[in-house]
Amino acid sequence: MEKRKQLYEGKAKKVYETDDPSLLIVSYKDDATAFNGLKKGTIVGKGVINNRMSNRLMKMLEGKGIPTHFVEELSERDTVVRRVSIVPLEVIIRNISAGSFSKRYGVEEGIVFKKPTIEFSYKNDELGDPLLNDDHALALGLATEEEIAEIKRLAFAVNDALREFWAGCGVTLVDFKLEFGRLPDGKIILADEISPDTCRLWDSETKEKLDKDRFRRDLGGVEDAYAEIMRRLNEAMK
Repeated sequence: MEKRKQLYEGKAKKVYETDDPSLLIVSYKDDATAFNGLKKGTIVGKGVINNRMSNRLMKMLEGKGIPTHFVEELSERDTVVRRVSIVPLEVIIRNISAGSFSKRYGVEEGIVFKKPTIEFSYKNDELGDPLLNDDHALALGLATEEEIAEIKRLAFAVNDALREFWAGCGVTLVDFKLEFGRLPDGKIILADEISPDTCRLWDSETKEKLDKDRFRRDLGGVEDAYAEIMRRLNEAMK
């Protein structure tokens, strides 16, 4: 399968048409951004790691009954995915306080929640991806009640699967962002990616950050952290 017309270029990926109208090719870049694009840089090798990690985790999730857009990995940076209409909601699952949650509510990082929490934000860069609730999503016509219920069900199922997997790698899944899409028949499936760009991943013993927070916070060792988290994933999936 070959790339045709480029449809989109985002912060971390390019998307291309193929000769099959139901399939797209996603190409992962090394570009890195933070704070809604205000901070920009490059993480060498990030595109390869994010592509391969996301694909392996989505295959694992498919095996647990969670539908995803993944079809086939073409190369170290390119993957065939099912074409979907993205639901304009960013879905954030949080297991432990960190990042914007800690800042917004004035609490320290590292508080383990009694149960996972879920947040929605409106996927709109111009507005800064503002937080919203179910009623806001309904009022704006972003999703139906049934779709919101299905997105929540799938998001918590993804959390259960990923927490268990990463725990086996000596990694704590702190929080992560998901996106979902609609197939032509209206079915909701997991889309976008699962990677150190979209997940907070801490070493379970040392609490060392093994994700994009190292870039956001100028902690250094960004490439090493991405390589380490990929090494642990590969070891677990042997």
